[in-house]
Amino acid sequence: MMEHEGNNKVNGMEMEKGKRESGSRKGVELTMRVLALILTMAAAIILGVAKQTKVVPLKLLPTLPPLDVSTTAKASYLSAFVYNISVNAIACGYTAISIVIVMMSKGRRSKGLLMAILIGDLVMVALLFSGTGASGGIGLMGKQGNKHVMWKKVCGVFDKFCNQVAVSVAITLLASIVFMVIVVLDAMKLA
Repeated sequence: MMEHEGNNKVNGMEMEKGKRESGSRKGVELTMRVLALILTMAAAIILGVAKQTKVVPLKLLPTLPPLDVSTTAKASYLSAFVYNISVNAIACGYTAISIVIVMMSKGRRSKGLLMAILIGDLVMVALLFSGTGASGGIGLMGKQGNKHVMWKKVCGVFDKFCNQVAVSVAITLLASIVFMVIVVLDAMKLA
């Protein structure tokens, strides 16, 4: 009888320890998802509002004086930047929905729900990394130019715009890494 009571106490302590570990893991997951939400929203907003107008001298003929032309750089002018804004907006929306799902699911979630969240998180990793690559490639072209196709550097002229693009790309990359950590946490739950 005493041995049976001792086993019940041990089992009760193990269950309590399991609940605490599950709760702290859920807290870490929730924190990571909130961080991903903030990062993707910030990256989309920073790149979405990136705009700079400058007066640029344009030389039509060598014998004529340069003509001053007002030129604007906007994220919406380049499809890679529009793609990155869209990817961040999609990831932000998905993250908000996944936060609600994580908060509403009390205790253990079904394997099907865990698998659906894992697949969604993996899709977000892929989208965010592709958005980073697309924007990073175009941003690098703007910074360094390309002598082979005679594209000039534009970041010397549109420095503020280029800095906003760089910040947005860096934040998107950070959000991608956060989602990778979330995928690892998801995988640990399925194991």
